[in-house]
Amino acid sequence: MILFIILVSVKPKEISITYTLVHEFITVSFFALITYINYFYLFPQYIANKSLFWHIISIAAAAAVLTPIKSFILYFIYYSYPDQKNYILENQIFFFLSFFFMGIGSTIYYIMNEWLKGQRKTSELQNKTLQSELRFLKSQINPHFLFNTLNNLYALTLKKSDDAPEIVLKLSEMMRYMLYECNERRVPLSKEVNYIKNYLELEKLRQAKKFDIRFHMEGEIENQKIAPLMFIPFLENSFKHGLNSQLKDGFVDIKLKVMDESVEVDIENSKAPTLPSPSGKKSGGIGLVNVRRRLALLYPDSYDLNIRSNPNTYHVNLKLKLD
Repeated sequence: MILFIILVSVKPKEISITYTLVHEFITVSFFALITYINYFYLFPQYIANKSLFWHIISIAAAAAVLTPIKSFILYFIYYSYPDQKNYILENQIFFFLSFFFMGIGSTIYYIMNEWLKGQRKTSELQNKTLQSELRFLKSQINPHFLFNTLNNLYALTLKKSDDAPEIVLKLSEMMRYMLYECNERRVPLSKEVNYIKNYLELEKLRQAKKFDIRFHMEGEIENQKIAPLMFIPFLENSFKHGLNSQLKDGFVDIKLKVMDESVEVDIENSKAPTLPSPSGKKSGGIGLVNVRRRLALLYPDSYDLNIRSNPNTYHVNLKLKLD
């Protein structure tokens, strides 16, 4: 329609408006014809054969066929206009070139369109792959934590501890959070903090106040959101290595600082000078490996993780930019 309006507006004034409208309608119709011949037949052949040379030859052949057909129709319409008939006969090469370049132009458009479709499909595939990987990583974190907690509960039941029912209750609350509330990409920070508090309460019950467990929070946690279960692997690691039978004065110190646009967690725990690994096997590394990968996927260029291992302490500092 735009091309039709432009062609009509630049047509010489000496030709009547009726002839002008008919002439340009025919011109645009033939342009559309070669465009759709290219779209439905020539371009698919080019995609299949990957031969640009034969594609250009095919467009030239289509232009060569359409040129005399258009010329004959216009010659018939301008039967009473000798000057226009002469113009049509003398400008066959112009008609041919206009068809040819219209075909080439449509090919360029189709190539660009196919490239954009490919880019969209690639982006969608990458996004699906990313979501699948995140779900996989999170599914590894949840059973990992559950495995550790059930071990703790088993130890208390062996001792016939009165704290076992309370652990079951808190564990139930935590599992409800993990199963039903952690399926979103971001969760309220307040719920994540409540989850951490329940976790620490479980550890305090298990340790029976033999070790020093401290938690300090600063700032407002309302109306803030964070990726779920980001801190738990670090907490698990601190309790695993910070409170064990080799330490008499073991401790775990957790500090959470919430600012307007970021959150910072600082975890420091005691550790034995040497941590023996039975049969030379490295264990418990899944959580930390996963959380590093999740950070890279969920907070690209928006986090700062520092881990320091000193002779008697282990220190983790994580800063996240909040959404």
